[in-house]
Amino acid sequence: MATKTIASATVRAVKKRVLPSRAALVLTPTAVQKVKEIMSKEEAKGFIGLKVGVRQRGCNGLSYTLDYATTKGKLDEEVKQDGVTIIIDKKAQLTLLGTEMDFVEDKLSAEFVFNNPNIKGTCGCGESFSI
Repeated sequence: MATKTIASATVRAVKKRVLPSRAALVLTPTAVQKVKEIMSKEEAKGFIGLKVGVRQRGCNGLSYTLDYATTKGKLDEEVKQDGVTIIIDKKAQLTLLGTEMDFVEDKLSAEFVFNNPNIKGTCGCGESFSI
């Protein structure tokens, strides 16, 4: 399965919060709108949604990845919310459990932000984290 990196992401450690027990990942309305915008440009290419994963990187150990998804793996988790599809890589499922995905735009940057209650620490720039 070929994937293409499409966006940068930062991470924020947040206090524990209660989400619906079946919620692997929740998107804010801003994130839903941005995913719809991104996918509207790419639908003709056969992508079914965005795939969120984690990889070893950065000074704190892990960072998020965002790619286009063409298929859903057997053990991947699928989140459908407000007309968008997010595929969570099997290796990232426990890391992302209970996380809120947001899209934040200001004068200097525009990026997806993961508000993750499972994080124990982040690096100074916010690109990597530890669990």
